[in-house]
Amino acid sequence: MEQKIHQGRNVKRFREMLGIKQEALAYDLGEEWNQKKISLLEQKDVIEHGLLKQISNSLRIPVEAFQNFDEEHAVNIITNTFNDQSYGYNYHSTFNVNPIEKWIEALDEIKRLNLELLKTKEEHIKTLEKLLKDK
Repeated sequence: MEQKIHQGRNVKRFREMLGIKQEALAYDLGEEWNQKKISLLEQKDVIEHGLLKQISNSLRIPVEAFQNFDEEHAVNIITNTFNDQSYGYNYHSTFNVNPIEKWIEALDEIKRLNLELLKTKEEHIKTLEKLLKDK
């Protein structure tokens, strides 16, 4: 059974993937748009082509993506690609980045730079004091 593609839901998915709020999309589409109107638009099965083109330009996503994207189909392709060992790819990578360690490194660098700044400032103050004393 062929599943009907829901264009409004696709607009919502791509908008959310891009981290764009409904209000921002409404602003891009013009004065007659608002968050509520975008919400209603995202509930529509089919969106008029001209409007879809405007949304496409705003989000920088091809019109065809909204018209043809089928989540279930995409999930099947991704699943098959990642599970097909004939490609010879290893998709079981591990990443050993510890965000807390990176945060601490950044804080230590900030401390170091602040100490340098204070040292330079103290040297300037001493130089100024010497100049004042000499006058």
